[in-house]
Amino acid sequence: MMLRMYVRLRALGDQERGDVPGWVLITLMTAMLVAALWAVARTKIIEIFEKALTLVS
Repeated sequence: MMLRMYVRLRALGDQERGDVPGWVLITLMTAMLVAALWAVARTKIIEIFEKALTLVS
């Protein structure tokens, strides 16, 4: 009986492992998107950030 319970609990735990390669891909794609946006609009992003800081202070 204990062995059956252990096997059932073990099977439930295996179902919740997730999709690790998918998350790695999403993380890499997000980092590449940020890098591409930074490369294209670096000066404008810095300008907006500096303007926001001056408005706060």
